[in-house]
Amino acid sequence: MSTAALTPFRRVPSSRGGAERRDRRAALLFISPWIVGFLLFTAYPVLYTGYLSLTDYDVINDPAFVGTANFEELLQDPKVSLALRNTFVFVLLSVPAQAVVSLGLALLLNAAGRASGFFRTAFFLPKMTPPVAIGILLLLLFNGQSGLINEALGLVGIDGPSWTTDPTWVKPGLAMMSLWTVGGSVIILLAALRNVPEELYDAALCDGAGWWRRTWHVTLPMISGALFFVVIVDTIAGFQSFTEAYTAFFGSGNTTYGNDAALFYSIYLFQQAFEFLHMGYAAALAWVLFLIIMVVTFVQIRVSKRLVYLEGEQR
Repeated sequence: MSTAALTPFRRVPSSRGGAERRDRRAALLFISPWIVGFLLFTAYPVLYTGYLSLTDYDVINDPAFVGTANFEELLQDPKVSLALRNTFVFVLLSVPAQAVVSLGLALLLNAAGRASGFFRTAFFLPKMTPPVAIGILLLLLFNGQSGLINEALGLVGIDGPSWTTDPTWVKPGLAMMSLWTVGGSVIILLAALRNVPEELYDAALCDGAGWWRRTWHVTLPMISGALFFVVIVDTIAGFQSFTEAYTAFFGSGNTTYGNDAALFYSIYLFQQAFEFLHMGYAAALAWVLFLIIMVVTFVQIRVSKRLVYLEGEQR
């Protein structure tokens, strides 16, 4: 028997590993601008604010390390508790309203047929409106004396409230104004509705299900993933709400009674940072807001495991 016959079989090196490495390097090269931008403009500022939150810093002088003094101060600051309460109330009012209105408009568009293209654009255009303009529009629409909202309510015999001065109605007015920009959520939910298999509706019709039962038992479960995404995004945006309320109630420097009712957490953070130059304290406020959003999002994700239907997932 020859020596060659006794030699163990050896696999010929494949070029697949080299191709994968080249593809990986090419992918990293293509996304390198995003990576650099993320490290410079997101990761570094976040880490640096963590350091500033432990200092006394007023921009003019060098940061002076004070440990956890900023966090201890914010725990005793009555404005922090007020701003947190206002922000939570606004989120609880605006997020469900945005979800319901977005879903309703998406259902209407889904049934509109060929006309949906025009209305889809029309619903999305307000999303392009600058937030500052929305804040000014809020004062015009919700003016207690001559606003369009109260005039419309007067036509049906309802005496409208003082939306911009009565603390009870300031946050509901802001929540209603947040519906101006639901166009993005409508587009997302409409895309989800278009992906619901028609076979499910046909089966429900064969079982005698009406519109409401088809919507509740077929449509909502099938789009629950997109609906959950919309709720998460709107919740995060609600906690960071700033421009509209600041423009309407603080931008002009007015000191009406409604200011305290419109003092959101982001507004108070902005005031501490750029009006009073308490950068260290503002950094501590920013980290508390980050932790609050993280906890709320984590709770939402945990709850979603029971409410969100994912195709192919075993229940």
